[in-house]
Amino acid sequence: MTKEHFNKRARDWDSDPAKVERARIIAQEIDNFIHPEGKLNAFEFGCGTGLLSYFLRDAFKSITLADNSEGMIEVLKEKIVKDSVTNFTPLLTDLLHGDPPPCCFDVVYTLMTLHHIMDLDKIFRIFYHMLNKGGYLCIADLDTEDGTFHNPQQNFQGHPGFDRNEIMSLLSKHGFRVELYKICTEIEKTVDGKQRKYPVFLLIGVK
Repeated sequence: MTKEHFNKRARDWDSDPAKVERARIIAQEIDNFIHPEGKLNAFEFGCGTGLLSYFLRDAFKSITLADNSEGMIEVLKEKIVKDSVTNFTPLLTDLLHGDPPPCCFDVVYTLMTLHHIMDLDKIFRIFYHMLNKGGYLCIADLDTEDGTFHNPQQNFQGHPGFDRNEIMSLLSKHGFRVELYKICTEIEKTVDGKQRKYPVFLLIGVK
């Protein structure tokens, strides 16, 4: 799946009620665990049109929303203007390919983006650099699946979800202490004519 895929889907991204509800659930879990109370600065990696951050906009002092899709960032900018959001900073960037990571943040969070990132060691090093001491890394993504989540026509190149123990071990290797892991919701899809459910976890680690 390429940037072009997400550029094409940007305009109707928010029209899927399941995506909106998933973002709401994950936002509530993050808010309940961290209790930012409008005092912390956050960074969303792979923000898309900003669905997750919209549910967290009153929880944080400021949020930087980053994505490498021009189409997604364009839609996000339009929403920010339309809704007069004053604590969002949209950022078109590719942290994995040359763009220097910004810092420093109290919280970094990401929803359904990590399974697209092949080099986990690199992105976890970047996240660690971006966070203040004691900062939180929140990852919401697919639990291990059998490879059927993405349609073969999408030319997906990434991870078939994540094994709980493996991702916790990798984060520990990069200096994070995992404080929460829970299955929060699931994604329903029709695969080969049958309804399938794919669990989505939330993991929260501390630097």
